[in-house]
Amino acid sequence: MNKILILYGWHGSPPPHWQDWLARELVSIGYIVSFAQLSSPLEPKKEIWMKETKEILDELKPDTVICHSLGNILWWHLCNEGLALHVNRLLMVAPPRDLSEIEAVSDFFPVELPRSLYAKESLMVTSDDDPYLNKSEGIRFARALKTKHKVFQNMGHINTQSGYGAWPWVLEWVTCR
Repeated sequence: MNKILILYGWHGSPPPHWQDWLARELVSIGYIVSFAQLSSPLEPKKEIWMKETKEILDELKPDTVICHSLGNILWWHLCNEGLALHVNRLLMVAPPRDLSEIEAVSDFFPVELPRSLYAKESLMVTSDDDPYLNKSEGIRFARALKTKHKVFQNMGHINTQSGYGAWPWVLEWVTCR
């Protein structure tokens, strides 16, 4: 049985965000899904989120991890500290550049790109018009992480504000091998 861990970013991913939609879709077809509800999504604290995520990892032992935005940075910190578990697949959607200047998330930055993503297969998905990571930054991240990279056109930060509630592409990625 496929076990999926979904890690959201700053502000969480409440309905109609694609991560919420994805969690419901996957559960409806029989996947085991942990849509991690981490503390204080509006004012996250790195150490708290890392501890909470580590507890979920140890209990769930996911096959696949799906990160959005700050969730990617969280995963990278877990990797850097040797706290991530090895997974079959990792999807990193819309990771942000260093946002140290934003007080609410400055606790997460800077972050060193991990030497290992703790995944047999990884894919980074970015948009060519994301306000938090431009196209060339996304390419640089993907190369440094030695991961596959898909750049979508005109998808913004790939969140509710840019129109991503239902996102069939991500469901297909999770369910197809």
